[in-house]
Amino acid sequence: MHGASLSPHCAACPFKREERLCCVPGGKHPPDCPSATCRDLVEQSRQAYARPDIRHFARQAARVERRSYILTAGGGRMPCRPRILEIVAFARAMGYQRLGLLFCIGLRREAAGAAEIFKAQGLEVVSAICKAGGLSKSELGLTGDDLLNPEQPESMCNPLLQAELMNRSQVDFNILLGLCVGHDTLALRHLEAPATVLAVKDRMLGHNPLAAVQCSDSYFNYLKTPM
Repeated sequence: MHGASLSPHCAACPFKREERLCCVPGGKHPPDCPSATCRDLVEQSRQAYARPDIRHFARQAARVERRSYILTAGGGRMPCRPRILEIVAFARAMGYQRLGLLFCIGLRREAAGAAEIFKAQGLEVVSAICKAGGLSKSELGLTGDDLLNPEQPESMCNPLLQAELMNRSQVDFNILLGLCVGHDTLALRHLEAPATVLAVKDRMLGHNPLAAVQCSDSYFNYLKTPM
């Protein structure tokens, strides 16, 4: 049962990072802070990290995070590798060799480049494009205004097939690149091996969706007006 005490609103926390209870012992927190109010769940998560499989996964993720920074002489931190190399580092740390790349046809050039990078780093890549299978959108009962060009055949995105192709290929680790909202959800629900995201789709902003959030008080302030 979901109660008010189990509904955190961390995105609205008013305190600075270095002051927050989740970052420093005895730190500040709002009334609905899960670090303060959900101690039973905090302890439950602590116990879960004792499981060998979860512990190993979390340790390697933390190590990759740390090694993605160089510590400066002044005690600061400087990022030293892009996300694609973090994926390579995590795959190596976990002993993953066979990667599955699920990508959008609109990012086919980027997918080819990503596959080349993974291969250059000694990893095997199995890839599947979103339009694989060539099924028509009519299979979903879509016609007219639901199609980009009703006069022409239009293939549907098929994340279920993408996921099954990866499952049958027995990949160790899946990487999503630019799948549509909802299609990525279906893929993630049906993939058997662990998955991460290299990049998400944003047709308007060149696949940089945070630009809209970062400018939501200026150029994109209309985002806060009800649609």
